Amino acid sequence: MPTDSSIITEAEAEAIKQLEQILNQENSQLKLVAANGEEMTIPDSVFRVLRQVVQAMASGKNVSIVTHNPELTTQQAADLLNVSRPYLIKLLEQGELPYIMVGTHRRVKFEDLIKYKQQRDTKRRQLLQELIEMSQEAGLYDYEE
Repeated sequence: MPTDSSIITEAEAEAIKQLEQILNQENSQLKLVAANGEEMTIPDSVFRVLRQVVQAMASGKNVSIVTHNPELTTQQAADLLNVSRPYLIKLLEQGELPYIMVGTHRRVKFEDLIKYKQQRDTKRRQLLQELIEMSQEAGLYDYEE
């Protein structure tokens, strides 16, 4: 969701470009310096995330950071799949996506959700390719690579 804080000034854009250059240097090891002068080396895992965020911002993309719990509520799972909660419940009840019960509430494991999403996306790409091929054979679609 865009907010006023998502608008980048010209000075910030220049600083982001400079930061991107620093992050892309071979063997660069960044340190965080606190206001009191205390220094700490940034861990590799944080460095990789920071580099991805800066690269996206330098390309003019908006960035969202989402934390992933091992188990998601049905609403969180629906949001990640970009579907309605009732549709997600239907997928769960049909056995399309595994879930566990925590008390009276359904929970979806993050890893199961990602696996389902990848399979769904692969199936969609395959069906789209088949549709394109059928349309080409029928002379309804002209595509050149």
